Amino acid sequence: MRPSGRDLSEMRAVSIETGVTKHAEGSCMIRIGDTHVLCTATIEDRVPPFIRGSGLGWVTAEYGMLPRSTTSRMRREASAGKQGGRTVEIQRLIGRSLRAGVDRVALGERQITVDCDVIQADGGTRCASITGGWVALRLAVDKLMKTGDVISDPLVQPVSAVSCGIYAGQPVLDLDYPEDSEAGVDGNFIMLGNKQLIEVQMSAEGATYSRDQMNQLLDLAEKGVEELVAAQRAAVDA
Repeated sequence: MRPSGRDLSEMRAVSIETGVTKHAEGSCMIRIGDTHVLCTATIEDRVPPFIRGSGLGWVTAEYGMLPRSTTSRMRREASAGKQGGRTVEIQRLIGRSLRAGVDRVALGERQITVDCDVIQADGGTRCASITGGWVALRLAVDKLMKTGDVISDPLVQPVSAVSCGIYAGQPVLDLDYPEDSEAGVDGNFIMLGNKQLIEVQMSAEGATYSRDQMNQLLDLAEKGVEELVAAQRAAVDA
């Protein structure tokens, strides 16, 4: 029934390769099916003005899609002189999702910026960015702890995200682009490793949905997050 031939509750193949760039304090390439995102984490000894002097750390994110990450070339946003609304919305989502898993007191007064660059898109780029972004963040924090700049681990739980939706009348896990573009209901579920919810973005895309269907999608999301967290842990422990 699914274009990919997957079962309703089957994730695409997930791989996370760490240490893919030379200079970033933390980096990984996450591949979820044909969606590939480069995630890098940069540590800076500064924080935004609104928390300066508070002793709190800050985690933020930037997101972008390369011109040929999609089937036709997209114009670089830099050439337009500003970011599009979708880009701004997604990078804010990534930042606040990652902060949900951080003890900002333990991090200390420093900022970590997670950059997520979509190399190839086939649905679920924001979810892959959050999942891979946490791996890059984990590797950067590990360096801070190794040098003694941070004593207590500020990452309280892994953070990962997965899409679920209703495609051809059936609840499905981890939508690729052919499903995403045709789904009657589309949702993004961001969770901690213990399955506590951080954020749910869920909307009707041509069909409404019931409470029972929402619960089915939540169950699928929990299954997907469990698999993603296992992949995250394997990547950072390798």
